[in-house]
Amino acid sequence: MEINISGIIIEVRKKKIKNMYLSVKPPDGRVVISAPISMNRQTIESFARSKLEWIKMQKKKYETDAKKTDRQYISGEILYFWGKPYLLIFQERGGGNSLELSEGRAVLTMRGESTAKQRETYIRERYRAMLKEEIARLLPKWEALTGLHCCSWHTKYMTTRWGTCNTVKKRLWFNVQLAEKPVECLEYVILHELAHTKVSNHGAEFVAVMDEYMPMWREVKKRLNAQVDGLLSGEV
Repeated sequence: MEINISGIIIEVRKKKIKNMYLSVKPPDGRVVISAPISMNRQTIESFARSKLEWIKMQKKKYETDAKKTDRQYISGEILYFWGKPYLLIFQERGGGNSLELSEGRAVLTMRGESTAKQRETYIRERYRAMLKEEIARLLPKWEALTGLHCCSWHTKYMTTRWGTCNTVKKRLWFNVQLAEKPVECLEYVILHELAHTKVSNHGAEFVAVMDEYMPMWREVKKRLNAQVDGLLSGEV
């Protein structure tokens, strides 16, 4: 469920708890309220309004932090591929672009006048290609294991989600940034989204699916959503 308070979209998660809890999550200040199952919408909205100034302050903080951590894709920066850090080495050269990974080094070759945005776009497309290859390998494995199937899957760059599922069309989307995380994190997201083809919420039935096929999923989720060297990502 979502509520809109003064233009701020707030996700509401109903849980078996006694009190309400409010959090503003990185990287872009997504707002989440955890509320007791029996609590009505009006009470939740009143609670959110009472915390509006604090919410705005936290969201502004994340916007400021995001600007500080913008990469320039120059030599000396660190890139992550499947959970492993690589020292970025930028080399100037005309002609085609390339990215070579070897012995902890990521050698990016592009035109010297290329902008940070152009380098970022190229790196993201390399992440996308790597991610697609792994999904094509792992998704059939999890579909066979669980008996749950999607009708189609796609990739896109997202700032607040590692994955999403259209439960009606059984269409899955995966965050391109997953290529930066360990492969086990990708497997967790694949299972998570496949579970949504059966269960649309995160209730007991959903948890039962996760527990059955990946008993350690909670630990993997923590690693997935962890901050690594200033890099903040989405959440499932």
